[in-house]
Amino acid sequence: MSSSDIFIGETIGTAILILLGGGVVAAVVLKRSKAHAAGWLAISFGWGFAVLTAVYISAPLSGAHLNPAVTIAIAIKDNDWGDVPPYWAGQFLGAMIGAALVWVAYYGQFHAHLTDREIVGRPGAQATAAKAVEAQETGAGPVLGIFSTGPEIRNAVQNLLTEIIGTVVLVLAVLTQGLNDNGNGLGTLGALITALVVVSIGLSLGGPTGYAINPARDLGPRIVHALLPLPNKGGSDWGYAWVPVVGPLIGGAIAAGVYKLAFA
Repeated sequence: MSSSDIFIGETIGTAILILLGGGVVAAVVLKRSKAHAAGWLAISFGWGFAVLTAVYISAPLSGAHLNPAVTIAIAIKDNDWGDVPPYWAGQFLGAMIGAALVWVAYYGQFHAHLTDREIVGRPGAQATAAKAVEAQETGAGPVLGIFSTGPEIRNAVQNLLTEIIGTVVLVLAVLTQGLNDNGNGLGTLGALITALVVVSIGLSLGGPTGYAINPARDLGPRIVHALLPLPNKGGSDWGYAWVPVVGPLIGGAIAAGVYKLAFA
């Protein structure tokens, strides 16, 4: 694979991943969406299907890492770091494009949600969503969760460990079951296995932090949230932003180490 193929494939694949993954969160969160309040099960399966779709589309070009934690794990496994820059560049750019497309697709719903007095708690209106008030106090706006993750209980050590644990599970599954014959990306069956693992992580480990398990998936859309002209959007919670970046990178490195010790 050439660097240009890697960059293009990762950009397209990660954009689709975030478009569909962020899209299901928008569908569930935004009040004027037909899927409003569909629940955590819909979000978990929606992200799993997003992974499946994105991998199948991008795998022929780049091997469909779509996650800097997967890229760093494969680099450690193979002791080959030459392709890390185009992978990471495509992943972060694609994540930002995908987040912007979610905003375009749900433009009217974003505006309606963020001008609803029950959501933003304007003077003279009673804010019925206690979580919205809490989010404002902690620096996270009322729709930030559509773009990036945040903890239910703010404990940096626990939040970091949760992200590490979830990423170790994901990357071990990729390295042991998901790779193609060349060992440098996801294969056809590996895409399905990985998607199901993402669903499992969401259902079992997603409760504490929202399971970023992917630095690009969190940081790219968080930047887009900060840049978009959304009314009453609140903050982008930059004080927490390091956790879903550092945690998954540590988790990917640990998973690679475990793989080399136990499976290679």
